[in-house]
Amino acid sequence: MPRHRLILIAALATVCLTTLFFTVAGRTAAAQSGGSNPTATTLSTTATSAAASQPVVSNGRLVYTAMRGDTVASVAHHFVGKSAYLTSSELTDAIYEANADHRNRALKPGDQIVIPGILDTQITEKSIPVPRDFEVRAVYLTGLMAGSDHGLRIIRRWREVGGNSVVFDVKDSDGTINIPFDNALAGPHHVTLHDLPKFIHFLHSQNMHAIARVAIFRDEHLVTSHPELAVKSRKTGEPWRENGKLVWTDPSQPKVQEYNIALAKQAIAAGADEIQFDYVRFPAEGDQKDASFVFEKEHPDWHRADVIADFLKHAYGEIHPTGTLLSLDVFGIMAWQRSVDLAHTGQDIVRMAQFCDVLSPMIYPSHFFGMDGLEHPGDAPEHFIGESMARFEKITAGSGVVIRPWLQAFAWRTKTYSPEYIKTQVLTAKEKGGIGFLFWNANNDYSKPNVAMPEMLAAKDKYVRGNELSTGAKPLTAQSTTATPAAAAK
Repeated sequence: MPRHRLILIAALATVCLTTLFFTVAGRTAAAQSGGSNPTATTLSTTATSAAASQPVVSNGRLVYTAMRGDTVASVAHHFVGKSAYLTSSELTDAIYEANADHRNRALKPGDQIVIPGILDTQITEKSIPVPRDFEVRAVYLTGLMAGSDHGLRIIRRWREVGGNSVVFDVKDSDGTINIPFDNALAGPHHVTLHDLPKFIHFLHSQNMHAIARVAIFRDEHLVTSHPELAVKSRKTGEPWRENGKLVWTDPSQPKVQEYNIALAKQAIAAGADEIQFDYVRFPAEGDQKDASFVFEKEHPDWHRADVIADFLKHAYGEIHPTGTLLSLDVFGIMAWQRSVDLAHTGQDIVRMAQFCDVLSPMIYPSHFFGMDGLEHPGDAPEHFIGESMARFEKITAGSGVVIRPWLQAFAWRTKTYSPEYIKTQVLTAKEKGGIGFLFWNANNDYSKPNVAMPEMLAAKDKYVRGNELSTGAKPLTAQSTTATPAAAAK
């Protein structure tokens, strides 16, 4: 055979072997690292077809025959959505537990392994109604954190120390939607809570109240993909920017309102016990005179507060009949009822209280800079928590709304942040009429509240009433795919 043909054949063989090596190696390495490469975190096409045909045997255990390139981690990633487990790593551990002989060796083609915890139907979950004055003791989790192994550890730890609720992001203020949501305005989006009913069932099995947070009108994703829904500039007619940032939808735009209500109802259908609206306001910064809104033409006699009240009346009319609570996050400064704040935000507390069950003012002491002549407000929690709560209780008197504050669980602008700082906030809020509390830490670090909580519970009724949720929900198994709540709050 001529020498040039031998060289060509050798080159082609090298290319084929190299391609095969990197395809298999890439799939295996990425699956082990939890990467987002589709070929890394799913089984091969052949393996996927094989998996679909695998029979489920007794007690939800499936026998899977390994294909080339499979790892235990990649198999777990493929089956976690069909299992009782919340994360791939949880299922990976369960697979190793069920197949001890594979713990110290790699999968080989033809190996048979048992996949435990396989469910025969999709999970459904129902909301568990509680009275509006149920004492919520909650921490906040981002959507990304809530769906992770670390997030599950935070939840379990919070329950151990005496917490009874979790606030988690369904939609954050950048517009990120963390759950599956089939809506034309949402478009394709990265989901971090792939199975919301399963996640909420986990919370219920911990006897925890599930609060789904929806950041309403500040929505960078929506205004970027649909600029026609943004606040408009009077000068240019283009989308208006708040201090250079394109982040605000028009709160008076009907499509925006319906989009957010639809998302809230999606969370309710998945079993959320409470919907929490945040950013239910107009933009408060930037060139206010240049910002124009739909309502100014359709309702020229309206003010921003009229828009917010009208939206909440509509939203509460959709949510309240389901038995799910509606809570609203509001600026702590709104307790002072300053006309400039009302004109900008549209948060008329008296009117908002008519169309919700709970008001949650964000009364982080560190955020009251320039108020009441105190140079370091972050180090004066008693003053600002007490003053804020007293004012909110006064202006909502007779409405029946519950005041459940957001409290500071971070060290920004304070030198005294500690478990004692936590206890001071909780005690002051309770003494001023608050029922329950929510702890905010953007990084989801609750080390100080975790220390303070057992001490507060041990003090009997001084800090908390100690309400607990008895859901009757059991940890999910392959035999229980539908929750039938028989709850009692006590």
